[in-house]
This record gives sequence, structure tokens and C-alpha cells, in this order.
Amino acid sequence: MVLCFWLLLVGPVCCWCQGALDTEATGAFQPQSALTDMEFATVGTYRGPGNSDSRSNKELPIILWWSSNLFPHFPGDRERVDCARSSCLITSNRKVQLYRRTASIIFYGTDFRAYEAPLPRLPHQTWALFHEESPMNNYLLSHFVGIRLFNYTATFRRGSDYPLTLQWLPSLEYLLAPTAVSLEDKNHWRRAGLAPVLYMQSHCDVPSDRDRYVQELMKHIEIDSYGKCLNNRALPEYLEDTSTATGEDRRFMAFVARYKFHLALENGLCPDYMTEKLWRPMHQGCVPIYKGSSTVSDWLPNNHSVVLIDDFPTPRVLAEFLKMLDQDDAEYSRYLKYKTASEITNLRLLDGLKNREWGINDMSKPNYLNGFECFVCDKENERLAAMKVHRKNPKKNQAPQPKMADNSHMGCPLPSPGYGPVESIDSNDRWLQMWPQDYWQSLDQAEGLESLIRHNVSEPSLLWQHIQSIVVRRAGGQ
Repeated sequence: MVLCFWLLLVGPVCCWCQGALDTEATGAFQPQSALTDMEFATVGTYRGPGNSDSRSNKELPIILWWSSNLFPHFPGDRERVDCARSSCLITSNRKVQLYRRTASIIFYGTDFRAYEAPLPRLPHQTWALFHEESPMNNYLLSHFVGIRLFNYTATFRRGSDYPLTLQWLPSLEYLLAPTAVSLEDKNHWRRAGLAPVLYMQSHCDVPSDRDRYVQELMKHIEIDSYGKCLNNRALPEYLEDTSTATGEDRRFMAFVARYKFHLALENGLCPDYMTEKLWRPMHQGCVPIYKGSSTVSDWLPNNHSVVLIDDFPTPRVLAEFLKMLDQDDAEYSRYLKYKTASEITNLRLLDGLKNREWGINDMSKPNYLNGFECFVCDKENERLAAMKVHRKNPKKNQAPQPKMADNSHMGCPLPSPGYGPVESIDSNDRWLQMWPQDYWQSLDQAEGLESLIRHNVSEPSLLWQHIQSIVVRRAGGQ
């Protein structure tokens, strides 16, 4: 029998209308392995302002965090949360997967694997995706057939249900921080032998193929490269532990702030995917030379704050522009005008920082894990309430419409060479053998998982058989 959830994927049919969870009703999804109501009833609770949910723990829907390492509560593996409009029981214990009160399962995108998915997918449950990391961590989510498996999303894309686009920008004040090293001192360090451009990467084999571009740029302008990738200079001994630049060590930040330009190249390319590689140099008062998000201009403080690699036809032309800026203090200083609040003219950026529901190092707002958890909780309670009303009077009250993610929630492109056409790359090239293949193999896995769900399969290990049959049909033109 085909799962009604498959109907949700391909058409407007409402599978929630059949066997939907009702905390007052009995149901079949209550195996012996599930946690008991009593176990949840012992969980303490704090009711925040604005929440009037008076139900006991035994009456609340359950949200399961499938990725236990991301479970945003401690100690223990279960908690009651009282969100803005409703309450839920939250757990990381997978024993509740088939429990009739388990309304939604939250997955962490980096850990989501088709061959480990919780099957069978029950028609009364929704799936939620939290994925703030690089698209390279799971290209399955960049294919439509993969992302549409989820009903709710929190990703770096602004089109997701709970956007995390500015997650690497702590606050407006972070951008406005005074320049760490004055231009006068930067020029002093230039005369002392520092290159105008800094490159600091130790993760070399990445989908964006950034090293290939930097290697070509090095032919036209001096670049000091301290990481493992294209290394040509050694870090001072006291900084060797921070060579990957993953933290904001005070001495490390003071060292890299001496450079006028920082090569800021993301490891994966996708709209709205922007990390500390962009925001940290700006915080320090250095000019990023950026390649990553194709929509980065939508989020910059003004139209003259970052040098965008995509604006230059070749590395040689970019190098000539950087040399000009290096020799012209007035032109260089224009790129730092955003350090004055009145020079930040991008209303989208200002509104995004002001109105985001979650905070970074801000105790007045939830972190984005707890925030998304509550988003899912409130949405599920709304859905369950609407289903209850519909069942009491189906003719008068329509059933809630199924919701499904699409490519605007993730949708990252096929990895392409960092420099030059793909045809010019040797067939034995490591990047060529790794990332384009990973992208297309992830599509096979997404289609295989969708096939398992459509056929109501309970065993994830059968994924490879389904993939093989799909590949055979594809080869036969079916």
C-alpha cells in the first residue's frame, strides 16, 4: 500500500486527514518500545509569558530530535517546552519514533543519511530540517527530491521557514567595531614585507575549488598563505594552534588584522550561505575579497564594502584592481566607511539583524536551536488543532493543507571549478573525482529514499536496491 505521504509529495491530497495524531484519541502507533506517558509526566516545566496551554504532559504532542548530538536541552533526553503559543514534549530518545503522539521529527542536515532514515515514514508525522552548515555537508538536500521530504526547515536560505541567514553576524555592533589596525599601521607592515593579501585555509579539498582560483591569482599579486592550503609562509610559533582560524583568539586576530585584504572564499557556493569568512574581516577592518553566496550583495552594509571576485572577468584583472587600492589610501578607505553607522544603508541587513527571532550571545532571545524547536512545536499544535476541528465537522471545516519544502529552502548548485572550464581539468584531478560525483550520487540517494517512502518500506538497508532499480530505469530511458 502506498503511503498517503507520497500523495502529499506529488499532489494536493491531504494525508493528515487520515489517521492524524489526536492526543485525546487512541491509536495504533504505540509499540512496547515507546517511552511511557509516566516517564514524560515526571518532566518539570516552566510556563513562559504568553503561553496559556493548560494541558498536562500526558496530553502534549511529542517532538523527536533524531540527531541526539544536537539536542538543545540538558541534562537528560527529554523536556517539556512552553513556547510562544503552545507546549510540547521534546526528546532525543528514538524509542518514541513510532509512538502515536510523536507529531514531528527534527533532523540535523549534516547527520541526515538516506540509509539511516526512520522508516516507515508514518503518515501522521511531519519531518523538520535544521541545517545551518555548508551545503558540502549534504548535497542530498540541494536536490528537489531530497528537500521536499521535509515539511519545516531552518537553513541559511532566506526562503526557509526559519531563516538562519545572518547566523555568523552576531550583531550590528560587531560590524561597527573600530578598525583593529589603522591604515597607517597596515602600510607600515606592507613596507616591512607583508603581502597586501592574506589567505588562511587548511581545509583544501572543498566543492568551491577555491585553491585553484587562489593559485592563479598568486601569479599576479603577492599573497601570504599561512594555512595548509597553498602554504608559502609560516605562522609565528605562538599562533600555530590557531592556524585554521576557527576561533577569535585575541593574538591571532591582531596578527591577521595587519593585512589590508583577506581572501574570503566559502567552501561551498549557495545563495545566502555566508560565514565568518565574510563577517570577521569586516569586524576587524580588513577588506574581504569574497566568493561564496551569489546573493551576498543583498546583505552587505552598503555597495562599497567588499571586493567581489565575480565582478572581475579574470584573476589578473582582480589583481590589478587590488594593487590600485593598495596604493591609494583614499580609495581603500572607502571600503571601510560602513564602520560609521550612518554609512550602513542596507535596510535588509538592518531589518534582518533587528527582527530575527533568535539571538547570538543575546540572553533576551532564544538560540536558533530552541527557536526552531518552538517554531515546529507551535506549527504542529496549530495543525493538530485544525485536524481536530476538521474531523468534528468535515463539511464545514477544511483540513489543513500539507506543507512541503522546495528548492528555495536549500537548492545549492552543482560544484564548478574555481578557475577555468571543467573541460580543462585533468580527469585524474582530485576535485573533479570528488565533488561533482558526490553531488550526483546524492541525487541517487534522495531518489532512493523517496522510493522507500513511496513503497512504505520499513528497512533502510534496502536503499541500495531501490537506487539500482532507479539507475537501471534511467539508463533505459524510462
